[in-house]
Amino acid sequence: MQKPQELKYEFVALMASLMALVALSIDALLPAIPEIGKHLGVESTTNNQLLITMIFLGLGSGQLIFGPLSDSFGRKPIVYIGFVVFIGATIICTTTKSFEMMILGRILQGIGLSSPRSLALSMIRDSFEGDYMAKIISIVVMFFILVPIIAPTLGQLLITYFSWKSIFYCNLIFGVSIMIWFWKRQPETLPEEKRVKFSLQLFVNGTVSFFKYKEAVAFTIVSGFITGSFMVYLSTAQQIFQEQYNLAEMFPYIFASLAISVGLATYLNSVFVVKYGMWRIAYISTIAYALISLMYVVLFFSGNNPHIIVLISFFAMQFFAVGFLFGNLRALAMQPLGHIAGIGAAINGFISTVMAVPIANYIGGFVTHSVLPLFIGFSIFGILSLLVFLILKQNIKRTRA
Repeated sequence: MQKPQELKYEFVALMASLMALVALSIDALLPAIPEIGKHLGVESTTNNQLLITMIFLGLGSGQLIFGPLSDSFGRKPIVYIGFVVFIGATIICTTTKSFEMMILGRILQGIGLSSPRSLALSMIRDSFEGDYMAKIISIVVMFFILVPIIAPTLGQLLITYFSWKSIFYCNLIFGVSIMIWFWKRQPETLPEEKRVKFSLQLFVNGTVSFFKYKEAVAFTIVSGFITGSFMVYLSTAQQIFQEQYNLAEMFPYIFASLAISVGLATYLNSVFVVKYGMWRIAYISTIAYALISLMYVVLFFSGNNPHIIVLISFFAMQFFAVGFLFGNLRALAMQPLGHIAGIGAAINGFISTVMAVPIANYIGGFVTHSVLPLFIGFSIFGILSLLVFLILKQNIKRTRA
């Protein structure tokens, strides 16, 4: 039986704010993508998707550096280092006249932001465990996902009254505010007696230890499948609604309404997860994720886009399932890794993101005149995720037998 655990509201709010900075850096830029591409002389609109997907590449790879370092030197100092990298990367993005340098800046932004993003999960794992940990992660992820409700609208307002560079300046102001709050109010969650002496062998040992836990590896792979297919939507949403449906002015509101679907699901997950368990909820949600996308593929296999209301309805159902998956998949992967929470979160984030980026780039290249390739991607990776769950279920039955 799990020991009683106390909900610390300021801690949850601060962890959510650290992750919200990541979401703001991604979603606020969406309305400005065509303008940035035009400013930098990008000829193919599909190349503009790299402004979104490449920040995820940085988010994934940066965790491999900051995760092990945090296990040795504590969580707080490494969060500060990540933020310094983020500041430098933002300067590159606002001063460059080259698309290639802009992409480099976005990768570096992702590397810098990977520190607060992954270490927020490590600090939660330091402080909580079991289904209650899943509850805390769900609440944090809920705020992380709710940022897209306001981020595109904020981005649209900024480029209307100022320029696309003002979006980066806004992210910096928000980030500085969070760092001051973090510095003043958040104590270190990893005491010195639990830290691991730093050495080059630390990463090797941590990686070997991570791969000993089959469930951690399996749920990391599922995270990669779900994140990758969802990332296709993030990188093509502007193209779908503004170009395929000619709804440029409505884009921020449509994007926000779909974010509400994800946020509602993550809130409900935080309510039900302690009662029903993260494994059961994630399993049922994976079934729903696969079935909804398959339904769309069967109904609209011709490739002709349905009415916008129909499309939004399918997206809303799809993302409602996603809302039950994000927090639970991370919690399920992190559950056996309490002794290596820093490097465990790093490897989990790295593998899932490195899987997700090529998935998003490949499928995104087909989403030019129809939404169908997006839902084909949803269905393929939904089915693969369900197969992983079924294999794990069989292994559990054999172990019990």
